[in-house]
Amino acid sequence: MAKIVTWSPEEPAFWAKEGKRIANKNLLISVISLILAFIVWQIWSVVAVRLNDIGFNLSKGELFTLAALPGLTGATLRLVYTFMPGIVGGKNWTVISTAVLLIPAIGIGIAVQSPDTPFLMMATLAALCGLGGGNLSSSTANINPFFPKKAKGTANGINVGVGNLGVSVVQFVTPLIIGVSFIGMMTGGPQVTKSGSEVFIQNAAFIWVIPIIIAVLLAWFGMDNLPNTKQSVREQLVVLKNKHTWIMTWLYTMCFGSFIGYSAAFPLLIKSEFPDINGIQLAFLGPLIGASLRPLGGWISDKVNSGAKVTFWVVLVMTTATAGIVYFLNNASFTGFLVMFLIVFACTGLSNGSTFRMIPFLFEAKQSGAVLGLSAAIGAYGAFFIPKIFGWSIDSTGSAHVALYIFIVYYAISLLVCWYCYSRKNAKVSC
Repeated sequence: MAKIVTWSPEEPAFWAKEGKRIANKNLLISVISLILAFIVWQIWSVVAVRLNDIGFNLSKGELFTLAALPGLTGATLRLVYTFMPGIVGGKNWTVISTAVLLIPAIGIGIAVQSPDTPFLMMATLAALCGLGGGNLSSSTANINPFFPKKAKGTANGINVGVGNLGVSVVQFVTPLIIGVSFIGMMTGGPQVTKSGSEVFIQNAAFIWVIPIIIAVLLAWFGMDNLPNTKQSVREQLVVLKNKHTWIMTWLYTMCFGSFIGYSAAFPLLIKSEFPDINGIQLAFLGPLIGASLRPLGGWISDKVNSGAKVTFWVVLVMTTATAGIVYFLNNASFTGFLVMFLIVFACTGLSNGSTFRMIPFLFEAKQSGAVLGLSAAIGAYGAFFIPKIFGWSIDSTGSAHVALYIFIVYYAISLLVCWYCYSRKNAKVSC
């Protein structure tokens, strides 16, 4: 595999001759690795729902904590992962960051088989799932330099949007795979539920071991390190002095934080608010819609030449739909609740793509990778705070209403921030 010596994606001849092919190859492998990272990151969002059914005795607060802890550690690790492609090379870090996903995957597969496993051990394994959460920042920082400015919105949308599908994949596959006995019998045997049926909870984790190994090999043999993209942490931290770094971090936290936070909390939230309805199997639809629409958000922003305008209108719909969730909760309508939540998920996906398209237009090429990574890092804290806020609201008041009111206020503030800074007619900056 030849080493890349020069990289000039803004030159049309270079891009047409070889740049586009190499960039798309790296994008494809990055997407595969990122899907697996999101799967590991969000395993607990569905595993936690089944623990008490197989003999564990955990409170609602503890269950929401298991769903939330990967968000806390994942977001914190993103602050580190952001800088790693610039230090060790994008390909090299993709190999390392994908390989370490084996640690929580194997650990969870062992731990969930015994109800005697201490909560501290379960919490530790949940925290280790944050290794998957960190990958988005490094993946974004790695892929961004491969593409010319005109294609960055679409490329970043595909990379992160399809990668986000890992959340939906794990929530769809887990209820199916835990019933497959031929895998479970090879990895420890069944657990018996309160209803007397046999399940194999360990399958939810062990099933991803071989795909992770394959992804590591694909990254090692198929990806490339770009020249002139390595930077010290100090060189990358210069973006912290730019006010737009913090404005975009606020906006990205609003959309991606909501996507990943709702994804982590949605199965438990459905079970808590509608205990008499078997709706948990529909939880995967939210992340599926949100992730699928992320590339569209970037593409639309490229077409209308304004990520800010797309973000503004999408957040307006998102705020209204969140109010709709409250309305249907008050009326005990699961159908209305689900539809409104799916609209919110759709809006998070579209605005994820549109905000990521804004950043390359606000910063020069070398800085935009760091800003993308940093905003993704802080935005990921939504995966911790949203489940915790829902858990607090339910424990304190008996319902999710207070949590939803908090989110509505946050979205309204975000709408004003986006309008004033970027989307109004006389805004100083156009993106």
